[in-house]
Amino acid sequence: MRTVLVCFAAILASACAKTTTVRLGLPELETVAHVDLNRYVGTWYDIASFPQSFQEGCTGTTATYALRADGDIDVVNRCRKGSLTGEEDTATGRARVVDAVTHAKLEVSFFRPFWGDYWIIDLADDYSYAVVGHPSRDYLWILSRRPALERGVYRGILGRLRAQGYEVERLRKTQQEASAPQAEPTTR
Repeated sequence: MRTVLVCFAAILASACAKTTTVRLGLPELETVAHVDLNRYVGTWYDIASFPQSFQEGCTGTTATYALRADGDIDVVNRCRKGSLTGEEDTATGRARVVDAVTHAKLEVSFFRPFWGDYWIIDLADDYSYAVVGHPSRDYLWILSRRPALERGVYRGILGRLRAQGYEVERLRKTQQEASAPQAEPTTR
């Protein structure tokens, strides 16, 4: 019950605050033109993200997505608390597509009935990396199928994020285990 009250208080507080998009007078956030959900599902490593209280102390963070028979997507987020050998923390949720044309705009819920925007704003042609944002520009995750991204690829992503109005200096890299296996997308 305490978690629900804290989440509700956070939602109320955020509703009163100006978002980055509003504060900076930015145009609507752009998503990628199309996402093939069959290629998108699978496991992703969190390479960098804007700090969020719900990820505080997390290392080795991953997100695993699986298509459901009803068209929604099961979501399992995992991290190790404090260190790569720390206790595993898992959050399970559900995502649903809200833009049936592009599949780039989704909503995710870990505490129904509350849903949050999950927009895919950058995506490698081979689905080796993805960038997930929020229309407020206050949430951001850079994801990869591997626990690390090549420096040039990462710099290219940062350049495209700057062009979309993101304050990339807020990004914090996520510690990942160097020997972690490469995640392959799930195919159906």
